[in-house]
Amino acid sequence: MREIAVEAGVSLRVVQYHFDSKHDLLVSALRMLHEENDRRARARVEALRSPDDPRALLRAVLEEFLPLDEQRRTALRVFAAYYARSLTDPELAAVFLHDEQPLEELVAAVLRGAREAGRAAPDIDPSREADLLVSGITGLGMDVVHTRRTPASVSEVVDYHLERLLPA
Repeated sequence: MREIAVEAGVSLRVVQYHFDSKHDLLVSALRMLHEENDRRARARVEALRSPDDPRALLRAVLEEFLPLDEQRRTALRVFAAYYARSLTDPELAAVFLHDEQPLEELVAAVLRGAREAGRAAPDIDPSREADLLVSGITGLGMDVVHTRRTPASVSEVVDYHLERLLPA
């Protein structure tokens, strides 16, 4: 907590006033990281040139989980560290593993809308495809962090699956 006070340019007492414990600070920091990443992702998705194109929209959403710039690379590393700690910390796990699945629901909604508009393969199950896309991109992002894959190779995998789901 001393290091955080120094980094923030405030006294240790100020940090202790706002956070009851180091654990409370860690949980709050994780929540703030989620909120900041959500804000950045929404801004990038809203900046799309063709927001009505389901493939472009899904690509933009999925790319948010790839370390394509320093901010996302750092965020992914921090999330990985928090995730590892959450395996033994129920309060951190609650931040990661809550009942809502907004990303999966968003991806499924895009796929469902594309299917209803005749722009997606008619036999897809949007919810199951969303689960696979989201979990897949998370793992692929970690592969990029570990330099097991390149962003370009991951982009090819994403294109492959989006073409399968949303044929041109």
